[in-house]
Amino acid sequence: MSETNRQNGPGYITIARHGEPDANRAERVDWRGYERWWADYDLAGLKPGQAAPESLIREVEGARVLYASTLRRAIETAEAACRGREFDTSSVFVEAPLPPPRFPGRLPARNWGVLARCSWWLGFARGKESRSQAERRAEQAADILIEAAQSGPVVLFAHGWFNRMLRPALKRRGWRCVRDGGDYYWSWRRYEVKNPGSDATRG
Repeated sequence: MSETNRQNGPGYITIARHGEPDANRAERVDWRGYERWWADYDLAGLKPGQAAPESLIREVEGARVLYASTLRRAIETAEAACRGREFDTSSVFVEAPLPPPRFPGRLPARNWGVLARCSWWLGFARGKESRSQAERRAEQAADILIEAAQSGPVVLFAHGWFNRMLRPALKRRGWRCVRDGGDYYWSWRRYEVKNPGSDATRG
């Protein structure tokens, strides 16, 4: 973003996905085993030997405000990309839950993830945060990011599905994706304001 645009409106918002977690997605489990697998996944850090992409490091260098989810995989990603800079953490940015449906049989954890996300999306939360609750949380998270962007560019390190949920929340507030890096590990998207003078840009 040019210096002129910084003066006329908020900074950009960059939302990155964490690096590859240290978890075995090929492990075959039943639905109860997947619940345990997911709980362990939320405690896991990153697989050793990874490095943040230079493009993401440069994006961080231009940012004024840095955020991360409170989950370890997001924190370790932020540490790798921020290179000593401090960042704030908040549970508002954590991943949407993946409660598995009570189907019979054993499947690889990656397959349970697809089934769990589909059933959750259709309303089967099984006592966890529901889709509508997560959508409200995404609205809250979008407001936090937009407010922070009033003082300059923002980078958030979070999670694949929740990052997708932020996209429509930002769009409704007048922000558009100008750089789409996809959904894989270490990927990132940048959002900028369509109309910098609009009140919608303040959330």
